[in-house]
Amino acid sequence: MNRSLPSIVVAVFLLAGAQPALPQESAGSSTLLDELEYRIEIGRHQWFVAGRRTAGAVLVPYVTDGCSGGLSAGWAFAARALPGLAEQHGENPPWESCCVTHDRAYHSGGSPDGDADASFAARRAADVEMWQCVIGVGETRAASLMDEYGLSRDAVALLYRGIGDAMYRAVRLGGAPCSPLPWRWGFGWPRC
Repeated sequence: MNRSLPSIVVAVFLLAGAQPALPQESAGSSTLLDELEYRIEIGRHQWFVAGRRTAGAVLVPYVTDGCSGGLSAGWAFAARALPGLAEQHGENPPWESCCVTHDRAYHSGGSPDGDADASFAARRAADVEMWQCVIGVGETRAASLMDEYGLSRDAVALLYRGIGDAMYRAVRLGGAPCSPLPWRWGFGWPRC
């Protein structure tokens, strides 16, 4: 099977407007897209689990790039180019700690004793936790953003919900195990 096909299928669904359910929308229930995502991705988790159990497979030391996909690097560039951005919001994205925690989960790829289903569930849980963390950062920053920009609490919540939603969709699409991407699930283990 072509290993890039699952990403292409998910991308087609996203572009067609059939978006994966976000964490709060799918709590306790499975949607058609959740099921499709599982079916597309579970083979990669099987390869990943088998790979980390092979002789000589070693988990390398943890490293992080902050928010992957160029988000932290882009923010740092913008902060250097726009000093006001750094003064008001910092040299790194305000939610970067969420990404670092997320990277820790992605580095190990879940429990080394887990099977493919456990790996899939751990990845989704890490993505949901990141999404919740980003929204929590918005709640923490709400008062200062309301004062600074004259926004309502609802507007700040909507803004951070949008950031969290975009990040959640990006990691669900681009973070599957056994991909060539450096931020893949289980990036601390040898490539599949």
